[in-house]
Amino acid sequence: MTDFLFHKVSEKEKEEIRKQAKKIINDFSEQLDFVKSKIGELMVERGEGQRDEKDGKCNELDKDIMFENAPEKRGEFIIGEVKKW
Repeated sequence: MTDFLFHKVSEKEKEEIRKQAKKIINDFSEQLDFVKSKIGELMVERGEGQRDEKDGKCNELDKDIMFENAPEKRGEFIIGEVKKW
């Protein structure tokens, strides 16, 4: 029974396996091309739910609020965590 489960593969068997694998890949590729041509280009129509664009101005950042929220600070600098995650 162990001979059935594992055996050394000869060069002839390797070449046959390569040919079979190449045929499977080529057949699959042809089928994908066939499916792509049948489907065509898909388009998604979106109705409501997208936000309206505004004037594009950013909100002003308040330096004092940023420093109040920062856990560590030194002078005018916020100290970021290093490798805490």
